[in-house]
Amino acid sequence: MKKIGVLTSGGDAPGMNPAIRAVVRKAIFSGLEVVGIQRGYSGLIRGEFREMNLSSVADIIYRGGTMLRTARSENFRTPEGRTKAAGNLRSQGIEGLVVIGGDGSFRGAQALGREHGIRFIGVPGTIDNDIPCTDYTIGFDTAVNNVVDAVNKIRDTATSHERTYVIEVMGRNSGFIALEAGLAGGAESILIPEMGVNINDIIEKLERGMQRGKLHSIIIVAEGAGSGIEIGRLIQERTGSETKVTILGHIQRGGTPTSFDRVIASRMGALAVDLLVKGETAKMVGMISGSLKDFDIDYALSQEKTIDRSVYELASILAI
Repeated sequence: MKKIGVLTSGGDAPGMNPAIRAVVRKAIFSGLEVVGIQRGYSGLIRGEFREMNLSSVADIIYRGGTMLRTARSENFRTPEGRTKAAGNLRSQGIEGLVVIGGDGSFRGAQALGREHGIRFIGVPGTIDNDIPCTDYTIGFDTAVNNVVDAVNKIRDTATSHERTYVIEVMGRNSGFIALEAGLAGGAESILIPEMGVNINDIIEKLERGMQRGKLHSIIIVAEGAGSGIEIGRLIQERTGSETKVTILGHIQRGGTPTSFDRVIASRMGALAVDLLVKGETAKMVGMISGSLKDFDIDYALSQEKTIDRSVYELASILAI
């Protein structure tokens, strides 16, 4: 193998830049040429390639987002689009591909491998932390810290004005961000899609707190569990307590990656290059109990990552 490519796809995640940096520098150290593919699969179809060198990734380890940019591509979902993408890789002499992204990005790489024999390794980069076969995905830790920082600031106002605040966070299909940020931020209730929403339980907990003199509360809701605005309206109607709603939105994705995200991104990116050099393909890298491992992509995508219910129960106990 003489040349590899690297791309970021799907939603951006803090830590993608450290992963790109690791891929480029480990590849060069290993005697490979590296091509950066801009704007994910969309750029792959359009041939948006750039040669990468050591200087290309200087001073990006602390930056959020992705220097290679990212985009969605409906065209890549078609066989014709993937054929064009594979042809562009071959025309550039790219023999292996590192794909940094989430579930959709991995499935795209899986299709390229099956249909056109493209060798690839997946690196899990998504703030949702919903990729199986890894305890953590790149960007999750930063997103959780962004939410906790916002909760800390909102709690100051909630305390001052004696209000209930509903904070809606990202997590359309998974509650990992809401759960971990809720536990770390001391939320009174955490609503996630995996557990459903029982408005009566929320009201009862709020009323118990009011009876013992508690004058403010924080409720964190993952977007997939329900509308923060609607939940806030119901709480205010049922309790009579002034209730405000904050939707954090894309602020969760921004900012400099935490040291944890930088470290796992660097380790995962370097391992992806090692696997390609060894002739491996159709795999993803992951971190299990602090150790890096690799898994067949077919196996990984057939699994479902679930929340740790004991953590959810602990958060509920500590919020009594």
